[in-house]
Amino acid sequence: MDEIQPPSQPKILIIRLSSIGDIVLTTPVIRAVNEQLPEAEVHFLVRKDLVSVVENNPHIHKVHIYDPENVSQTIDELRREQFTVVIDLQKTLRSRKVVRHLKVPSYTFLKHNLSKWICYRLKMNGMPETHIVERYFEAVKELNVHNDHKGLEFYIPENQGFDEDDLPMMFDDGFVAIVLAAQHFTKRIPVSKVVEIGSILHKPIMLLGGKDVFEEGEQVVAQLGERATNGCGKYTLYQSAAILQHADCVITGDTGLMHIAAALHKPTAAIFGSTIPEYGYYPYMPGEREKFRNFEVCPLNCRPCSKFGSSSCRRKHFKCMKNISATEVAEWVNKF
Repeated sequence: MDEIQPPSQPKILIIRLSSIGDIVLTTPVIRAVNEQLPEAEVHFLVRKDLVSVVENNPHIHKVHIYDPENVSQTIDELRREQFTVVIDLQKTLRSRKVVRHLKVPSYTFLKHNLSKWICYRLKMNGMPETHIVERYFEAVKELNVHNDHKGLEFYIPENQGFDEDDLPMMFDDGFVAIVLAAQHFTKRIPVSKVVEIGSILHKPIMLLGGKDVFEEGEQVVAQLGERATNGCGKYTLYQSAAILQHADCVITGDTGLMHIAAALHKPTAAIFGSTIPEYGYYPYMPGEREKFRNFEVCPLNCRPCSKFGSSSCRRKHFKCMKNISATEVAEWVNKF
């Protein structure tokens, strides 16, 4: 067997396995490492079903697939790359296992899991007043890499986007994109609230999300009529991102498309239900604070009720979403 030669230049592996939004939130670190360490080769490890989030990023030299069914094979492939540094932006048992087996210098960040637990269990907020992107940069400070404050990035391939001419004719004078999708139910904007907001908006609406919220989209259309178009389950991630790019404004829950909207510098109304902006996952738009606003019900003694979101409202009332002021959201969006 031929002997593996050590790399002639620094080779850095950045790990973020999931999810869509969290991966998009790592893009400032990816860009900064690539631009501020120009001699380094930047690689990225991600779950197979989420490769599309990073595969077109020009700051990444090579994308590696994490296979949860065959972790040993993943580790063997990574070993052959002979990385000089690993940056763990996942910081879970899975990513730690990879780091441990690569046996090279590694860096990570503080997740503040205890502070989050105290926050949603005891309703005592001890979270740092910093966005998660700022915390990600803790992992690269030893490499003398700093935040350039240029914001998030999301790259849409030219051949996989969405032609503006394919949008409904009523969108010619502008439209608002409303994201119905979210991994957890308590992060989703209820149909009744979408209808309430939509009836006040000055522009027509494109509803976005996966097949799992198609029926909710149909319910909205049934009540708003031609003012709304149901795009749920009809578009790829890239096409949905391209639609966000064409929109005048975006209304969304705490979900991946919220961060893609921020990466595309779109005015964004972020509606928080069971989670809170203090966790550090609100839209990240440095220097463009006027382009986003967080909407939440405060005070509400049961918020936050979870770390990531839940499959149902434990108290059965879902006030954190149902009591959001539709008028305030619509009036803010109408300015754009």
